[in-house]
Amino acid sequence: MRFYPFLLFAIGFQWANIGSAQDESAVVREMPTEETETPKSDPDSSGVVKDRLSPTSTPVLLFSDAEEEENKEKKKKKKKKKKKNVYFGDKTKKTMIKHSFRDQVTYQVFHVTYKNQEVDPYIRDIHWYDPKNKAIKNKNFDPSKGYLLHGPYERRIDDTVVETGMYYFGTKHGRWMSFDAKSVLLDKLHYSKGWPKESRITYYNRQERAIERMTPIEYELKEGNFYHFFQDGSLAVTGEYHHGERVGTWTEYWNTPNNQLIRKREIRYQDEPFTKNFRPYIRAEWDKEGNLIYRNDS
Repeated sequence: MRFYPFLLFAIGFQWANIGSAQDESAVVREMPTEETETPKSDPDSSGVVKDRLSPTSTPVLLFSDAEEEENKEKKKKKKKKKKKNVYFGDKTKKTMIKHSFRDQVTYQVFHVTYKNQEVDPYIRDIHWYDPKNKAIKNKNFDPSKGYLLHGPYERRIDDTVVETGMYYFGTKHGRWMSFDAKSVLLDKLHYSKGWPKESRITYYNRQERAIERMTPIEYELKEGNFYHFFQDGSLAVTGEYHHGERVGTWTEYWNTPNNQLIRKREIRYQDEPFTKNFRPYIRAEWDKEGNLIYRNDS
C-alpha cells in the first residue's frame, strides 16, 4: 500500500454526542510529505482490535454500591468472628513498604491478593505491588510480576496517618481520606471499584442500564478514562482525561455487528495537559473492514 502526498488542510473537529463543546480544539489532518510503504509488521495495517481486554459492551455501574458494600462488610464483621486478613471474601497477605528521606520515615501498609483476578479494562488506575522493586504501581499490571492490592491501605509519615482507604482487586473502593501532618482532614473521596463517585453516567435507557457515556469526575474536573457507547452497547469512543484536558490517543470505532471491534479513527492529543502550541491531529483512519486508508507518520 502506498500513500501519496496531498495538500495540508485543517478541519474543525467535533466529537459527536460526547462532552461539552467549549473546550474542544481544532484537529488537524496532515498527510505525510513523503511516500511511505506500510511494513508487514505495521500495527496500523488492520483496524480490527483483537486485544481481549478491549471493552465491547457496557459495564454495570451502581455508584451507590461503594458505601453499601462497605457498610455490609462492617455488619458482617460484627455478626461473626473476623477472619484474619480476609476482605470481600478473599484471603490476603499484609505487606509493608518503608522509605526513609532525611529525618522522615514513610510507611505504606497494605494487603495483596494472590487470586488471579482479571483486571477491569474500563478502569484506568489498577494498583499493584511490585515485590522486585518494592513499589506500588498503578499502570501495566502483569500477574507474573506482582500482585493486586486488595483490602485496607494506610500511609504514615513517622507515627502520623496521612492517607487511608480500601482496595478491591487493585481498584480504589469505598471511602478514601487524606490528612495533614497534624491529622487534620484534607480530603475525602468515595469510589466504586475504581470509579470516582462523582463520575457522570448518561443512559439510553436507565431502567435497562443501557449506558450512553461514562465520564470520570474528580474535584469537579474530568479525570480518567472516558467511554461512549452505541445504543446496542458496543464501544463507540474511548479516551483519557487528565486535569479536565484530553490527553493521549482517542479512538473512534465503527458500529459493526457481532461485537467485532474495528477502529475508525485515532486522534492524537497532548501527552500532558496544558501543553502549549500543540494541535490535535488525526493519526490514522480505517474503513469498515479494518483496512488502513490514512496515516500520519509524524
